[in-house]
Order: sequence, then structure tokens, then C-alpha cells
Amino acid sequence: MSRIVVVGGGYGGMAAAVRLAKLGHEVTLLEAADRLGGALERLEVDGFSWERGPTRTLLPAAARDLFRKSGRPLDRELVLEHRDLVREHRFAGGTVLRLPGSSREAQHDALEELGPGLGAEWLGHVEAYAPTWDLLRREYLERPWDPSLGDRATHRVLFPRETLHRRARRALRDPRLRLVAVHEAVVAGHDPRRVPAWAGVTAYLEQRFGVWTVPAADGGMTALAHALERRLATRRVTVHTSTPADDVVVRDGRAVAVATPQGEVPADVVVCAIDPRRLPALAGHVATTVPALPATTVHLALRDEDLPVVAEETVVHGADATFLLSTGGTAPDGHAAWTVRARGRLHDDVVPALARAGVDVTDQVVRRVALTARDQVEHWHGSPWGVLWQGRGTVRARLGPRTPVPGVLAAGAHAAPGAGLPFVALSAGLVAQAVGPA
Repeated sequence: MSRIVVVGGGYGGMAAAVRLAKLGHEVTLLEAADRLGGALERLEVDGFSWERGPTRTLLPAAARDLFRKSGRPLDRELVLEHRDLVREHRFAGGTVLRLPGSSREAQHDALEELGPGLGAEWLGHVEAYAPTWDLLRREYLERPWDPSLGDRATHRVLFPRETLHRRARRALRDPRLRLVAVHEAVVAGHDPRRVPAWAGVTAYLEQRFGVWTVPAADGGMTALAHALERRLATRRVTVHTSTPADDVVVRDGRAVAVATPQGEVPADVVVCAIDPRRLPALAGHVATTVPALPATTVHLALRDEDLPVVAEETVVHGADATFLLSTGGTAPDGHAAWTVRARGRLHDDVVPALARAGVDVTDQVVRRVALTARDQVEHWHGSPWGVLWQGRGTVRARLGPRTPVPGVLAAGAHAAPGAGLPFVALSAGLVAQAVGPA
């Protein structure tokens, strides 16, 4: 049995901790904040409630595998509901695309409403990702990948010369479809011209598996964090909140402890589930990477009277900015709770900028909570959005599950190919494989 210290109590850190504890190890989890869950958190003000982080997820199998491999099945803890509508896209000029999931035929029909032939064009673009997903899942996401041993097929996928931007321009003639193809990267703060083409595989996952959420009445996606917190207790993981990690203690070339303001916590293995820049022993190894920062975010308390009708998740493609609207917050009768995340050139406040892009809620706002990227990073003690794509070399520059420091592994958003919950959960699985049973 190894003594394992997990640094970071977000989704990735908790997932790694419960997996390792189930394998029989003695696990201690350190979290700088006074609570666990990281970005899986709700903000509550005057009867309104908003998700601060993700509101939906792909690949429910990743969450189900996490709970099955650490104890009771997920369905015994909470219910993930499927959403027939992936999202709504609103374009300049008033065109609206309501994109369904889990069905090629439904997506085809929805795209045909934008123009003849666009349905087949979109299906061709998405279907091209099927072999990419199969290879990534087997060789990169579900088992630790060693770049020095990777086969040529995996190398061609992970290090393509083609970017997501170029793939969209080559495969899609309609500019609106191109916006749909790259929007996820844009919303996450990346430049599609610096994102590898394979990152667009999420379009294939949405089409095949759909999107899922925990209903707001059941606590929203934050309930996932609460379920994991209960699992930590079941697996007898020692948890210390309000305990930041100052560094990994390395002696004789190997990690032996984690330094905290309260003293050293001995470890045979350390799992870094935070931004590695925060640990001096790892910072130099990620000096060429940059964190992806949260979007400018505004949580809105709105009167429901004459409120524009939009989908639960809506992307508004403006001339100078892209807006992601999440409307699934909870509110008193006669009101609604929206979250608006904005990326791009904002020349003024988010609400009037959104109005110019076609969704005007100016007269309905009764309260607002505006958060800059800095506000969110300070609140979460780091960015939960992972590593910024800066070209195909980012794959090698990012740590995880292994690191150059013996005895140190990495999990979480900064060790995964994306900040989405499925990728973070899979990164924890890779760490568990690397450590093995006690």
C-alpha cells in the first residue's frame, strides 16, 4: 500500500483520489479552498442560483465508469438526464439552428433547414471523426500514452499539420457551419487556428452520444461534486481543505512529500490535480504552456415577462464576440436565471453587447453578478479551463499522466486534452492505471 497525496480537490483530484483509494492505497487529498468541487459549484443570491462551472457533459460512460470503479454505480447516487437538443446556434441576420444530438438523421434534417445540401455536408464532416475517436479512445484517453513509443497512426492524429480552423474551411462551405464546427474551441478561449483538427471530435461525440445533465431541481452538475465528496468519505480518503500545497518535496531525485503551510505531508506518490505552475518542482517543465483563462461571465437575474425564448444552451455568434448562454439556473416565480459567457472583443458591457448580437434582455435584468477572468481564477485558486492550445506541440508540453519528476503524476484539466468533465475523469483513470493496485 502506497501513501498517495493528491493536490487539488476539483473534479479531477477527487476522481483520482477515490479511484486510488479503491485500489487499496492510503490517500490524502489537499485543497487550497475551503470546499471541494472546484468549478462544480453553484452561486446563490437572493433566491437565484447559477452553475459557476459546466452545466452539461458528454460521455456519461466516463462518469459511470468513475463511480463503478470506486464503489457504487452512479445511478445509485444521482440521475444524469439526456438532452435531445445539444444547443441552439444564433447567427447574424437572424438565422437559428437547433442542433439535436444522438441522431445522424435528426442532425441532417436540422441542417437542411439552413440550406439544401448542408445536412449531408455536416454529416460528412462529423463522420470523418469516427476513426479519430476510436484511435484516441484506445491509445490516448483510456491508457497512459508514451510519446516515445507511440505508433505512427496515433502520432499522425495527435500531431496533425491540419488545424481545426483549416479542417472546418476544407470540409464546410457554409460560413455558419464553420462557426458551429469551431465554436467549442472559441468558447473555451482557444484560437481555432492553433487547435489540432482532432479536437473537433466532440462534434462526433455529441452526434453519437448526445449531451447529459443533472436537473437543476436535483442540484445541477454540482451534485456530481457532492456525490464524489460522499465517495471520498466512503473510501476513507483523508481530506484537508484550506490547505494549499506550496511544493512537491523531492529528495534523492524522487518525490517524498508535499509541503504545506502546516508542514510536510509524506508521500510515496504525488498526484498534481491543479495547474502545475503552482508547484515549483513542476513549473519549469510546463514553462512553454499557458493556461486557458475563463470567459468573462455574467450571472443574470431576470424578470420572465417578455423574456426572449432561447434554448437551455445557446451560442450567439456576434460580429465581434461569441456568447454562450446557459438558462438552466433556478429562480423565484416569474423570474429566470441565466449565465452569459463572452469571448472576443467586448467594446462595452456584456448585456448591451449581447443585445446587439440579437438577444436583448436589457429591460428584464433585476440583478447581475459580473466576474472577470481574474475574479474566477482567484476564486478557484487557478484556471479550471486547462491548457491553452498553442499548436500541435501543446500535446507534448502538457503533463499527464506521467511527469518528468519521479513519483509525481498529473490529472485534471491541465493534464487532459480538454477541460470537459469526461476528459478530466479519464485523466484520473490514467493515473490509477499508472499507479496500479496496492
